[in-house]
Amino acid sequence: AQARPAPNRQEESRRVELDTLFESLKTAPDDASAMMIETRIRTLWIEAASPAAVLLLRRGARNLAARTHDEAMEDFDAAIILSPASAEAWHQRAQAYAALGDTTAAARDLQEALRLEPRHFGALLTLSILQEERGDTRAALRSLEAALALNPRLHGGAERLRDLRRKAEGDAT
Repeated sequence: AQARPAPNRQEESRRVELDTLFESLKTAPDDASAMMIETRIRTLWIEAASPAAVLLLRRGARNLAARTHDEAMEDFDAAIILSPASAEAWHQRAQAYAALGDTTAAARDLQEALRLEPRHFGALLTLSILQEERGDTRAALRSLEAALALNPRLHGGAERLRDLRRKAEGDAT
């Protein structure tokens, strides 16, 4: 078996910073602090890609926000080709697939994002939304709980958790 190459100094530094940020996120004293930490984590995830892929991810995110989903998909496809180890690229493409209505492809990309970065709370949240849309409330609840374990102050997480618990327990329709 061939050994994996040792991470370079920049990758190692990014990993150490992510570890520290994830610990800080769990104990953030307020929403503003949590949002700053979350923003830094997301920035590090994006910056883990190659410089060209980073540009494609940012353009793809703009295209997704502008609802030009086909163009966003092209950007994310190219970013994944350039940086296949970028969990954020897989997550963003999953969001584009979901916007296009291809939930099977979205779920496959989310699995890859989570394989690459098991702490990707954004991918877990997106997975939870897809699971709920599919009618699997219990799985949606589990995915959301996993996201909230990583990021307890995830925007809208507490309300979504209450709603999913009600639905999972059969109190809601």
